[in-house]
Amino acid sequence: MLRNLLTGLALVLAMPVFAATMGDDGLHKADWMRDTFKDLREDLEEANAEGKRLMIIIEQRGCIYCKKMHEEVFPDPAIDAALNEDFFVVQINMFGDVEVTDFDGTTLPEKDMVRRWNALFTPTMMFFPEQVAEDARANQAAVAVMPGAFGIWTTRNLLSWIQEEGYLGDEPFQKYHARILQEREITE
Repeated sequence: MLRNLLTGLALVLAMPVFAATMGDDGLHKADWMRDTFKDLREDLEEANAEGKRLMIIIEQRGCIYCKKMHEEVFPDPAIDAALNEDFFVVQINMFGDVEVTDFDGTTLPEKDMVRRWNALFTPTMMFFPEQVAEDARANQAAVAVMPGAFGIWTTRNLLSWIQEEGYLGDEPFQKYHARILQEREITE
């Protein structure tokens, strides 16, 4: 009996720990995601008040790439810490019906807003500057858009590049990423 108990315990401990749970809508829910009214103007204001960067993540039910990000990438301690401490993350359901208000005041259901933004892939992460023009659409205002699933180092480096406002400098993200990997002698 003790042997069975120890075997069971070993199996439980060997199972991966996931930072996200599955919501009723079939999307992953992480503790760093914010439950807001999805008015991007208000979300940006709140993010700024907290000293964080606004990030939208577009996902869909059954997305294998979303699953990969939530199970393999987002739980990385450095990424999890950055998302908790530095980013104000709002989740959008690619095929959802919850109303979203864009920066220009247009209000549409999630699925129509995603189409308006020309977002084709999930997950898609959109990052915003501290100030956005009143007449801008989110896809126009974003300083970076990451469509699809990427590895830990690409994601870590993108979050750092956004925080450092690398998009304002002369070093594009791809060169920044390559430099960081080379400096740390990492092969991704």
